[in-house]
Amino acid sequence: MQRRTKILATLGPATDDPGTLKRMIAAGVDVVRLNFSHGSADDHQRRAEAVRKTAQTLGVDVGILADLQGPKIRIESFAGGPVELRENARFTLDTALGANAGDETVVGCAYKDLPRDVTPGDTLLLNDGAIALRVERIDDTRVECTVLVGGTLSNRKGINKQGGGLSAAALTDKDRADIRIAAAIDVDFVAVSFPRSAADIELARQLVREAGSDAALVAKIERAEALAGLRELVAASDAVMVARGDLGVEIGDAELPGWQKRIIAEAREQNKLAITATQMMESMITNPIPTRAEVLDVANAVMDGTDAVMLSAETATGKYPVKTVEAMARVCLGAESNIPHLPSRDARRSTLHFQRTDEAIAMAASWAAAQMQARAIVALTESGATAQMASRTGTSIPIYALTRHEKTRRRMALCRGVYPVAFTPSEFGGPTQVREAIEVLRARGALDSGDRVLLTKGDGAGSGGTNTMKIIRVE
Repeated sequence: MQRRTKILATLGPATDDPGTLKRMIAAGVDVVRLNFSHGSADDHQRRAEAVRKTAQTLGVDVGILADLQGPKIRIESFAGGPVELRENARFTLDTALGANAGDETVVGCAYKDLPRDVTPGDTLLLNDGAIALRVERIDDTRVECTVLVGGTLSNRKGINKQGGGLSAAALTDKDRADIRIAAAIDVDFVAVSFPRSAADIELARQLVREAGSDAALVAKIERAEALAGLRELVAASDAVMVARGDLGVEIGDAELPGWQKRIIAEAREQNKLAITATQMMESMITNPIPTRAEVLDVANAVMDGTDAVMLSAETATGKYPVKTVEAMARVCLGAESNIPHLPSRDARRSTLHFQRTDEAIAMAASWAAAQMQARAIVALTESGATAQMASRTGTSIPIYALTRHEKTRRRMALCRGVYPVAFTPSEFGGPTQVREAIEVLRARGALDSGDRVLLTKGDGAGSGGTNTMKIIRVE
């Protein structure tokens, strides 16, 4: 059984050894993440080149995602090291305080608009929600608070407002510069951190295109405000990421599981890709096996229909990056083998009209393949769109996206149930193209004599032209 859910792994110091990177990709990494919150442009360039070289050596297509830092709202630093905040004590965030002048009563804040974005009674959450403060009063640059939940607070920890409402723009000056770096690296995906609306994604897309890149745009859903306009935000994006860290802090842990399912379902409904991220196998940063809770968390995301599950510090800085990928792959396979059914667009769209010919062909091919117990769905594709739409039906039949375009193959590496295959026929559009496609898959061991196959293709060689479905029995 082939694994359908894709694995996205973050690169970092733990993956810089060439042997480690090779073993990770061999173990099942489909897409790698360059975290632009850390490292230099040279680091990202070097790691991207290593991925391309290793993937070529292994004969696979691996996508690259550039994850922009975004407006991470943080406190500044403490003069004497970490401080202990005690419950009911007073503590102040001061945007005018020096960057290294904090103590147990006050600390600077790098976000200058904080006093304007909060009002008395608001709850501020620091260090991913580990510390909670209630706003008592605002005095010019000072936000005076009472500690509701105390703990140890160290330098440069993040700040969230419970319920959302911090007005920082999604794209910072650093992000704009990093987009140009990502374009030079020729990444396949650009992830936008903390978007509030579709307008943020549209601006990012404009900047990415101006930089000369055709990368797909990923909206990281991590602000409470993003949920109010979720449908429009998904529509503006090519993919979404359920970024459960900051999102969970803003909306509360109890609300997070339901929203994870709703975000994934909305992405599938709109023919977009979905990534589930944050702390999926957190314990494996220091331990060689995951906890049972982590196993169930990954399996739950797989059963929700996510296209990919993401590893962060587990692979970037963890002690066991290869073992973590292997564990993730095992859990995905186990979950997929026990899914009673995956949410399908067919049932919800049975009374609607298709807007595009290739969408109608993709849906018809998936339905016919299931009824005829086909061995595979084969999409001869330029852009990968037909294969992606077929994957939205929740079919368990493997979908092979055969294309001559490396960029298309790398993008399809993130798409659930789709297996990209390099294919350049000797002629386009005729029976030779179909015959050669079948032979390529036979050579891979994907097809045998007697297998039934549903094949989709277009009459020409351009993208967006899929208009034909063929039912083939392999001779």
